[in-house]
Amino acid sequence: MAGIGALSALALTLAACGGGSEGSDGNGNGDSADGLSGTIAGSGASSQENAVQGWVAGFMEANPDATVSYDPTGSGTGREQFINGTVQFAGSDSALDAEEMAAAEERCSGPVLEMPLYISPIAVIYNLPELNDTNINLEPDTLAQIFTGDITNWNDDAIAEANPDVELPDLPIIPVNRSDDSGTTENLTEYLSAAAPDSWTHDPAGLWPIDGTQSGAQTSGMLEVVGGAEGTIGYADASRVGDLGSVAIGVGDEFVPFSPEAAAAVVDVSPPAEDASETVLTIDLARDTEESGAYPIVLVSYSIACQTYDSAEHAELVQGYLGYVASEEGQERAAQPDVAGAAPISGELRGNVEAALETISAAG
Repeated sequence: MAGIGALSALALTLAACGGGSEGSDGNGNGDSADGLSGTIAGSGASSQENAVQGWVAGFMEANPDATVSYDPTGSGTGREQFINGTVQFAGSDSALDAEEMAAAEERCSGPVLEMPLYISPIAVIYNLPELNDTNINLEPDTLAQIFTGDITNWNDDAIAEANPDVELPDLPIIPVNRSDDSGTTENLTEYLSAAAPDSWTHDPAGLWPIDGTQSGAQTSGMLEVVGGAEGTIGYADASRVGDLGSVAIGVGDEFVPFSPEAAAAVVDVSPPAEDASETVLTIDLARDTEESGAYPIVLVSYSIACQTYDSAEHAELVQGYLGYVASEEGQERAAQPDVAGAAPISGELRGNVEAALETISAAG
């Protein structure tokens, strides 16, 4: 689609600086005279784009002598570029798998850090102009059957039953998916696999498993396709919904619309992943939860970094920048509705992240 590639390739490049050197607290809050200098680059999840703009701006306000750039290429590309050494850190809406972790450890000559620093609902978005200000209720199986193409009209009985007070249009449903390798897609398909296994029989994956569908590249492409035609339904980080409608998801006996609080609720009831460690802070999300008030289609986007860098400049800048991202100030900035509306990480998780960041150093 014309223009999408150019949009998604646009790097978010801003002058920024953080702590980590003498006279600084390591969280980007030191005096500019004692701040860092140099350049680091990141790449990855487009879901984080708005939050990263806010984080880099905040980091810049504290210390103007270094440069941080972030290219929202998508999670899969971000992991690839981190592994091959093109960037110093990555953002990913899914954790490294075993093969990627082995390759990343080889690139880093040692351990890798994975830290869940961006928590946000994934909104199921639709374009029905007369209903875009209404949260249409959908049960998990209904949502799965829409994306598999088994439910094809907006006034289908399964949708009508969950929305008795809504006048649904007699209009074909046009499902839209991401065309790129996307952590947002992987999170949605993980949810469908867990919450609607009888209706969604595909394995969780970053690449959409069904051929012949309408699609858009990265978040911007998804929004362009959904926004361009009436009757479409897709999915995107909740910070990017804009004027589109969004679904309230069936959880237990209620329907829950997305919100930062509802996203935080599902993270709070989710245990650490089986392979989690002191530096790999991955979470096993409770996708099939029936917890009241929890919104289960949640994106936990990880910041990925090396524990050891060849360059002291890179080590200090990565430590300082990610320290700011994890700080109360950084998390509160991303939580602002006009920035990203993200769910701030808990104080306990912040402590674990800060301990992991303290282990970053330069080789030799």
